[in-house]
Amino acid sequence: MQLNKKNIELIKDDVVIKPTSLVFNLPERVLQFGTGVLLRGLPDYFIDKANKQNTFNGRVVVVKSTGNGGSDEFTQQDGLFTHVIKGYKGETLVEENIVNASISRVLSAKTEWNEVVKCAANKEINVIISNTTEVGIVLDENDSIHNNPPSSFPGKLLALLYERYKIFNGAKDAGFTIVPTELIIDNGTKLKLIVLQLAAKLQLEDTFVEWIETANDFCNSLVDRIVPGKPSLEIQSAFESAAGYKDEIAIMSEVYSLWAIETSNPVSIERLSFAKTDNGVVIAPNINKFRELKLRLLNGTHTLSCGLAFLAGFETVKQAMNNRLMGLFVHDLMVHELAPCIESIEISRLDAFEFAKNVIDRFRNPHIEHKWISITLNYTDKMKMRNVPLIIKHYEHHHEAPKLIALGFAAYILFMKVVKEDGGKYYGEYNKESYLIQDPSAPYFYELWKAGNTDEVVNTVLSNESLWGTNLLALPQFERVVAAYLKQLITKGAETTLATLF
Repeated sequence: MQLNKKNIELIKDDVVIKPTSLVFNLPERVLQFGTGVLLRGLPDYFIDKANKQNTFNGRVVVVKSTGNGGSDEFTQQDGLFTHVIKGYKGETLVEENIVNASISRVLSAKTEWNEVVKCAANKEINVIISNTTEVGIVLDENDSIHNNPPSSFPGKLLALLYERYKIFNGAKDAGFTIVPTELIIDNGTKLKLIVLQLAAKLQLEDTFVEWIETANDFCNSLVDRIVPGKPSLEIQSAFESAAGYKDEIAIMSEVYSLWAIETSNPVSIERLSFAKTDNGVVIAPNINKFRELKLRLLNGTHTLSCGLAFLAGFETVKQAMNNRLMGLFVHDLMVHELAPCIESIEISRLDAFEFAKNVIDRFRNPHIEHKWISITLNYTDKMKMRNVPLIIKHYEHHHEAPKLIALGFAAYILFMKVVKEDGGKYYGEYNKESYLIQDPSAPYFYELWKAGNTDEVVNTVLSNESLWGTNLLALPQFERVVAAYLKQLITKGAETTLATLF
């Protein structure tokens, strides 16, 4: 049996959480650019949950923005898809299968652009969501709203805004609440700027530009949920067998979810009423707090742990978390060294501790295969952005080196030991097996490590202001402790070095 509107009543209630038939009569209220798993696993999850509780009472028109394929797989299932949620919440292992009915239809921007533009005439559609990847929010100076369709996402959005403006004669209440979820800082602000730049380049009327600025709310937002994609064959087969249906577009996610939306506009807050049904949606005038928690505690811990975990022989995050020593390192690094560095007027110690607990739950999720080698991508830039500010912050209150951060930094330097270059690609070696180093700084480390003197390598790396934006040699004892750990990692290995700490 195929998952679709006709068969929904035949699906077993004790296996999946399914919608009632009333959901199919709800009006379309959201226009969403992107069919990706993050959008379906986060915004569409919140909207579906609110609809099931009779709170939001609106569905989503999805625009498939890429030129690859069509919308047939969604059409065949009437927009329905299964959302498998697995992971820990505290000590409880959560497992849920949800039939998501938030999507009313999927339109292809490439072949159905005229149908997409018609959505501008529906005043009930007043929220626009997007996730077109980070490269989607860029200015294409050659784009035009008269193209069918415009080539860029800002061009498509501008075309819709212009159509809306014309249809409703510039009415102030006809504007949109626009919430991009692309993983860039100030995504709403940047999207608005590009839309205005494109409008100016196309010489659109001043009254329209004023309407863009005054009638539309471009909200910065932050999304945080691991949605790897389709469930594994084993998990998918199990739920399909138990539920008695097939689902070609099922997705899987962890339990944790956060969508922080920055706005104080009362109209937007009312339009985003699905926030009332889940604490994972946070609407606030400023979302820097949530960005800082995620960047420093989740991303920062990943960055300081990935090299060490990889060199200790762990392939995935969950493998490392199942090891006593590595699990202690991750926990103590996050809770005792990183968390105190982000306490501020906005972030209390309790905020940091609660967030850290959630991160630990997420790291040990047995159903998420997150590889350490993937986390090492752009290792140097991540270390600079995520961790160097915290190292400096640590020294504002202490005069000794943070030992776990220092060990993580030493493991980074060792991971970046390039031993081979082949066709512009750079490789390190662990346990007599080579691994690819995907970092723009790899050529620098290739030349640096040729000398082979660990003290000189540490001294040169820490003093390189072009890498870090500061001279890390100025931090008391940091060079000495990093160099000592690097020598231990080389002579004794990562596991033995960890054992000396715990």
